[in-house]
Amino acid sequence: MTRNINYTNVCTYRCGFCAFSKGRVAPDLRSAPYQVDLGEITRRSAEAWDRGATEVCLQGGIHPAYTGDTYLEILAAAKKGAPQIHVHAFSPLEVTHGAGTLGVSIAEYLTELKRLGLGSLPGTAAEVLDDDVRRVICPDKLTAQEWLDVVGTAHSVGLRTTSTIMYGHVDGREAWARHLLALRDLQAETGGFTEFVPLPFVADEAPIYRKGQTRRGPTFREAVLMHSVARLVLHPLIPNIQVSWVKMGTAGAAYVLNAGANDLGGTLMNETITRSAGAQHGQELAPAQMEALIEGLGRTPRLRTTLYDDAGEARRAAALAAEPLTPVTQTPVGRKTLAKAVA
Repeated sequence: MTRNINYTNVCTYRCGFCAFSKGRVAPDLRSAPYQVDLGEITRRSAEAWDRGATEVCLQGGIHPAYTGDTYLEILAAAKKGAPQIHVHAFSPLEVTHGAGTLGVSIAEYLTELKRLGLGSLPGTAAEVLDDDVRRVICPDKLTAQEWLDVVGTAHSVGLRTTSTIMYGHVDGREAWARHLLALRDLQAETGGFTEFVPLPFVADEAPIYRKGQTRRGPTFREAVLMHSVARLVLHPLIPNIQVSWVKMGTAGAAYVLNAGANDLGGTLMNETITRSAGAQHGQELAPAQMEALIEGLGRTPRLRTTLYDDAGEARRAAALAAEPLTPVTQTPVGRKTLAKAVA
């Protein structure tokens, strides 16, 4: 059971695949620029725990006014709402930004985040770990080696991370192979990855697709093969291959669970990033629906924690009895902030 909290969609980066981040806003796109107040983060975290969650996942754009202290405050707000909840937060790009604004090393900043309650890091911002591809889709973002260095440093200070790939745009099989081998090599060194999560490119509202510069995303066959081949390449070093129901839909997820995946992505409660790109698969998949999907495949469902321990019957009971979500609140961001983001 997880809850996603995307605390701002204002971002200084210009990734061609991203329809979530907002600088200048096209009127035909879904969402306006916002940030989530600290009190609302606390409320959402508390509500997540009450609904059976074991994790809150915190990610957002690189807001021009945010510093490393901001991320520490966001972390504290989440832990205030639910002291026992696992906080899975801050991509390697956010960590790099936070450390840089405070003038400290990546290791020092990660150690401080861990001291204040950070449980693990999402392995996002990886996209495809091939710099030729990255120069097209995210030229101002971390290089492939920089991403690997931040994740390796997280592992060295005792923070586990997930790993991801976002594929099906301007990349291809050679880039995918390089990505998988890079993850395998790092895992052989550190053992810090908990799982691998393939994320098919969702094109509809992505700027690079709207400009006609990329294809519409991977084929279904390619998506199935990405999970299947990852199982072969990463075995036995990364034992868990997760399928994202948000990206694949429940029918696609069920298919992939019979083709190499063993893990179904979290309930989410709120999901913003993929829906901003045009996905239609909803913001929450309730635990009872997940269990029915898994049992329909002849499998036995298990409610797990972020680090793959058993969540326990008390968490499962709370999840199955969860009340409907309270509507979220988001604070609109003014034009001056947006001007800084796109300057």
